Amino acid sequence: MIVAFSVSPLGVGEDVGEYVAEAVRVVRESGLPHRTDAMFTSVEGEWDEVMDVVKRATAAVEARSFRVSLVLKADIRRGVTDGLTAKVETVERYLAADADQGAGPDPAGEQG
Repeated sequence: MIVAFSVSPLGVGEDVGEYVAEAVRVVRESGLPHRTDAMFTSVEGEWDEVMDVVKRATAAVEARSFRVSLVLKADIRRGVTDGLTAKVETVERYLAADADQGAGPDPAGEQG
């Protein structure tokens, strides 16, 4: 399964990077495959291990903030491993095929 989650403190002002870093540190120390971008951190593994990481990452932020916001999205699919990489590779393959065939017809019917 892949879980994408965002954990952020509330009521601490606009600069929350220091708090979010605590959550990301927990994810990185977990040893599970993961990716962090500007909005979410994605973690891949079995249900119990992934949810444990999310719980501990949330607790790390909660330890420094009275209130915490958690947003979570899960892709639960049996038998899939390395989904973090495979999903992106599939999209890139389609984009490359589109590029090889040109940009496609101009919706306005113009040429050039």
